[in-house]
Amino acid sequence: MVRSVVIADDLTGANATGVMLKKMGYRTSTMMRREDVDLDKIDHCDCLTFTTDSRGIEESEAYDRVYKLTKMVKSDQILLYSNRIDSTLRGNLGKETDAMLDALGEDYIALVVPCAPASGRVTIGGYMLVHGAILSRTEVALDPKTPILDSRVVKIFEQQTCYKTGFIDMHELTQGLEYLIHCIRDRVEDGARILVFDSITPEDIDIISDAALRCGFPFIAVDPGAFTASLTSKMIRTSDQEGGAKILTVVGSVNPVAKVQMETLWLSQPVYNVFAKTSRFLEGDQEKEEEIRRVIDEITEHADGFEILGVTGDGINPEHRIDLGVISREKKMSIDEISEIINEAFAEIAWRLMKAEPRFGGCYTSGGDITASVCRRFGALGIQLKDEVIPLAACGRFINGDFPGKWIVTKGGMTGNPDGINICIQKLKTMLNI
Repeated sequence: MVRSVVIADDLTGANATGVMLKKMGYRTSTMMRREDVDLDKIDHCDCLTFTTDSRGIEESEAYDRVYKLTKMVKSDQILLYSNRIDSTLRGNLGKETDAMLDALGEDYIALVVPCAPASGRVTIGGYMLVHGAILSRTEVALDPKTPILDSRVVKIFEQQTCYKTGFIDMHELTQGLEYLIHCIRDRVEDGARILVFDSITPEDIDIISDAALRCGFPFIAVDPGAFTASLTSKMIRTSDQEGGAKILTVVGSVNPVAKVQMETLWLSQPVYNVFAKTSRFLEGDQEKEEEIRRVIDEITEHADGFEILGVTGDGINPEHRIDLGVISREKKMSIDEISEIINEAFAEIAWRLMKAEPRFGGCYTSGGDITASVCRRFGALGIQLKDEVIPLAACGRFINGDFPGKWIVTKGGMTGNPDGINICIQKLKTMLNI
């Protein structure tokens, strides 16, 4: 059954968003005709994308095409309507947004999130930037059909729309979910029907999605695709998605790359992290057990308040890093044997947490040794691979064992850019519908 409709002003945009949704597990098709589409007879799709071919035409004709198409697909079964706009703001985006609002009804508002992080398109201070340059100083200013001479997103909309346009800046965006919900409601109560948001990262888009779903107003998404994808993952469940789940992170790496990535994760979204005192795992069985219990108790105590919780070895901070060579000589054990004790302790923490908290729908593990220990402790026969998240980072589900079907994303400790772990966590959030 069709649950989401995306209306794009050109075929390339329709396909780009459609492919994005397809990669997330949704059955998606692009429709080449704008008439005689009966949603009740389309049972093989979760999401439909349409093109109006209206980017370079007159405003009135663009409005008419979008209005008629929206009226045609309007249905109680549709959970999300999206106006897919150009990532560099070309075309009749204001008029087409008006058309969707007018077709859907006066209760609807439009949430504009002009951000495509993967393509270097972001909005900050109300200005759109393309790879760090303001929009009007890029090649789109020379576009022969639809040149962009103003980088201010609100101004571009105000020149086209008949509705009041509001703006929510980055400062408001970073004050937390409840504050953001208040900002949306405040702007709407002040008469705005179109709201433009600053946004830079996938995490910005994610919190806007959460606020949109809790703000209490019916809305349409207006964006180049990423906001629509985020909303779809939260509103529409596929057969692979679970919903209501939490994510466990298990990181024992002391690599500087992992440190930067974890700090990026902690700064970008709410995560409850406990640092495990790695040296305690090597002091004896009693000390190891006490540390394992301490970590587990602290994480389970805070499980209700966070969607992402995790344990990280304190050796990720140089001042707490232990010298395996020294310990090897003191204990007359090989470095591999010492590493195995540490890895097995992290795996034990992960196993007990997954047992104690059934809401953990999946986990992220960093490093091959940690992942292998986790799989052994979980009794998993293997991992059914589903997707490559980034190079050297894989997403899959445990085969058999104590947690069959639970999701796992695993990545090498030295792999990826500073946002590498963020991308992995976002993949888990998508698959778990959170």
